Amino acid sequence: MPNNVTSALTAAIVVYHSDSAVLQNTLRSLCVAVDRAVQQQLITYAHVSILCNDDSLVQTTAMVASLQHADTLTFYVQATGANIGFGAAHNIAIAAAESDFHLILNPDVTLSPDSLQAGISYLKTNVDISAVSPLVTDGEGKRQYLCKRYPAVLDLLLRGFAPQTLRKRCSKRLADYEMQDLSHAEPTRDIPLISGCFMLFRTRCLHQLHGFDPGYFLYFEDFDLSMRAAKNGSLAFLPTMQIVHLGGFSARKGWRHIRLFMRSGVRFFNKWGWRLW
Repeated sequence: MPNNVTSALTAAIVVYHSDSAVLQNTLRSLCVAVDRAVQQQLITYAHVSILCNDDSLVQTTAMVASLQHADTLTFYVQATGANIGFGAAHNIAIAAAESDFHLILNPDVTLSPDSLQAGISYLKTNVDISAVSPLVTDGEGKRQYLCKRYPAVLDLLLRGFAPQTLRKRCSKRLADYEMQDLSHAEPTRDIPLISGCFMLFRTRCLHQLHGFDPGYFLYFEDFDLSMRAAKNGSLAFLPTMQIVHLGGFSARKGWRHIRLFMRSGVRFFNKWGWRLW
């Protein structure tokens, strides 16, 4: 396994009225995963940026100060001044990143201790890969399918808004969209779309792309980034890189999120091509 002892990792988390206990668990798991990657000499240090799209700067800074972590890991907490959106906030950290690898991370994710070790090792060994996506379970141990094939509008409506009975009737279609056929035994290359809750990128790829398209305030910015990143190298699913994600569907978050979802969906399909069914 090729190791580069000068390698560095940057990571970014955008918070907006995030649950403090969940965020603290995310940060603790990140500390453990970073320490494991340093011990394996995959990286020499990591720098984590926390972008506050709300008024939690003081509380988040105090939380970070209370964390126990090695000297090879540093944190920087920054207020964005307003809720500027998911992608625009992440772009602040991406533009400043001086590293070999950059992790885009949600505040409701728990990393397994070996997750970064697995992901960074894979990227070092496979130089044609731009980014990797993990195997994901929810808080109850149920598998989440965050790698996707290019969607039709019907797929999104079924997955996000249809009643359970209708989703069951369309389970084969949804399973195909969610790539439920992916192997858990070995990596899979050429994944069309990966989720923004956990994206481990080569930093230079993100710099070449200038990060997320800030025109997406929320939703579909990860799909758009996936489509652009795939032109610079393959996206891969890596089942040995594992996380727990507590997020849910947009339809369960109220009408404001539904409106944002629909607006971003129109932007995505206008840019990349419409498929109705």
